Amino acid sequence: MNYLLHIIIMINIYIILTASANLLVGMANLFSLGQAAFYGIGAYITAFALISLGFTVLPSILLAMVATALLSLLIAYSSLRLQGDYFVLATLGFQIIVYTILYNWVEVTKGPYGIPGIPAPKLFGMFAISGILPYFVLSTILAAVTLFIFYNLIHSPFGRALKGIRDDETSMLALGRNVSKLKIQAFVISSAFSAVSGFIYASYITYIDPTSFNLDEAIFILSAVLIGGTGNIKGPVAGAIFVVVLPELLRFVGLPDSVAANLRLIIYGLCLIVFMRFRPQGLLGEYKF
Repeated sequence: MNYLLHIIIMINIYIILTASANLLVGMANLFSLGQAAFYGIGAYITAFALISLGFTVLPSILLAMVATALLSLLIAYSSLRLQGDYFVLATLGFQIIVYTILYNWVEVTKGPYGIPGIPAPKLFGMFAISGILPYFVLSTILAAVTLFIFYNLIHSPFGRALKGIRDDETSMLALGRNVSKLKIQAFVISSAFSAVSGFIYASYITYIDPTSFNLDEAIFILSAVLIGGTGNIKGPVAGAIFVVVLPELLRFVGLPDSVAANLRLIIYGLCLIVFMRFRPQGLLGEYKF
């Protein structure tokens, strides 16, 4: 039972990450390789909030979201001046910079040693969220709230404007819409919610280190979005379930861990190739590239 709950908790973490990335990829047509960086920033800020400040659940989440949003705002103003492949390269550079800082700033992040012993956060200062069942409930609630927010964003005038940018940015400019402002807003919102996944991961695992938020993780998140599908809520959910459940299924085949890890990457790569060729919109996506 605990194993199943653990899988659901990890699915909830990736549902929030894929739904956040979908706002950029599926709505604004911005392919970002920096989602893992914001995920990691949220996790490290959570560790700081819980260990040094003694924050409870809601203040920790809010601090992680606000700090990540402010940092993403600085990145957005510079990187969103770029278009297409150059924007992807800018987010790739940001991802590498964040990982390098987390790995080498030993005085603050503990570097490659990581931060162990992250305490269980308290709800309203009274009830400690400790154990797998409370985290199952908490992560499910946060994932559901995130999906509700993004569903309403997608179907709001803001979401329709992003779809307009995705389909024909030149026409949106001709209509007098501030395309740069819309992209910046989407970038900040996506980054802020990625920090929520960082909060769940850091407080649930109780240990974080830079390797959990490297470039491989960024590609993993983007792969989940593309495989599941973009432009709606169903796609990111399907993608999150797929990328979390697949390696667990490989465990039951009886393959050694080293072989299973490499096989997982091969399967993800093959899935991306097949989907881009035969179903570019993904499993449950709305938009066909």
